[in-house]
Amino acid sequence: MSSADLAFIFVCTGLVFIMTPGLALFYGGLLRKKNMLSMMGMCWISIVVVSILWFIAAYSLAFAPDAGAGFVGGLDFIGLNKVSIEPYDVYTSGIPHLLFMAFQLMFAIITVAIVASPFADRVKFRSFVIFIAIWLFAVYAPISHWVWGDGGFLGAIGALDFAGGTVVHINAGFTALAVALVIGPRKGYQDEAFEPSNIPFVLLGTGLLWLGWFGFNGGSALAANGIAVLAMFNTHLAASAAALVWLTIDWFRTGKAGTLGIVTGGLAGLVAVTPAAGFITPSAALVIGIVVAIVCYIAFDLRNKSSIDESLDAWAVHGIGGIWGALATGIFASVGATGLILGNAGQLWIQLIGVVVTIVYAFGVSLAIALAIKYTIGLKVSEEEEYVGLDISQHGEKAFT
Repeated sequence: MSSADLAFIFVCTGLVFIMTPGLALFYGGLLRKKNMLSMMGMCWISIVVVSILWFIAAYSLAFAPDAGAGFVGGLDFIGLNKVSIEPYDVYTSGIPHLLFMAFQLMFAIITVAIVASPFADRVKFRSFVIFIAIWLFAVYAPISHWVWGDGGFLGAIGALDFAGGTVVHINAGFTALAVALVIGPRKGYQDEAFEPSNIPFVLLGTGLLWLGWFGFNGGSALAANGIAVLAMFNTHLAASAAALVWLTIDWFRTGKAGTLGIVTGGLAGLVAVTPAAGFITPSAALVIGIVVAIVCYIAFDLRNKSSIDESLDAWAVHGIGGIWGALATGIFASVGATGLILGNAGQLWIQLIGVVVTIVYAFGVSLAIALAIKYTIGLKVSEEEEYVGLDISQHGEKAFT
């Protein structure tokens, strides 16, 4: 094992962890003050629930040797059996298997927290907890295995996903869309303004997300090497380009330089570069960031004008941004892999297959889980509880006194 690699991934694991409290600030600040704590609580309970279930069985289903047909891992790592402080060469020989497991746990946590988006303002806390527990096993673990796991079918056909374009972003984005369709809109949606309660929280949360993304993408090299450095810089450049383009579009349309536009664009850039980060040059990262700002801005605008209340736009930013990022990987890959520009048109086709099967599976299974909960214990709170706000009705607390 390499001491440098071990120390690097240890730090990156911490950086990815800090993304979830960052997301709590980002999401919480975007909501009305009567629902801020509820949303932040959803992000924090994601840490707790996913960590326990990852230990029990979810890690095994995602990363144990394939159980058949490339769909899901077996039971070899149940209760972290055989997951020791020695390396597991299937994934990396440079760090302990236990550290690799912990690093991947942080990815599972932030993905589940992103899924909180459509639950905002109107869903029972216990229903959210039940949903994410089922979803981790039924959706996240299989898709993670398809792409990154030992014997997963997308990995076997050559799909490229450096740090989670399909596994994290497309998966979470289209899950959010499915859940939003089942839950229905908030009371007063499109009839009254739902203004953010704390924009400084949103800006601070984005800063923590951006910082964490250096570990998210850089750490996915699984070694302290040049690819990690490349991934880190590509991450920053794509996010900066997307932030500038989104701000420019917003400024041109409204005449105001909104700070929310800067951070939303930056987040879209971070999403889009994720699957490509270690496979592309900085010039390609710049292009990816420019294009994703335009694509996600359009999706964001269309969603806001629709009857679909996907409250915090995980679909428009993570889902659509993830699609572009996955396809862009197949176009621009030139480091350790070749894409369309270098003459390998087949890679783009493989990326498209990965995008389509992820969308279909994540959307379909998430829809089924949400419907099952809706018609058993229920999803939405009562109209009175929604009016009072979830902070009081679900938690008995106030964000501000």
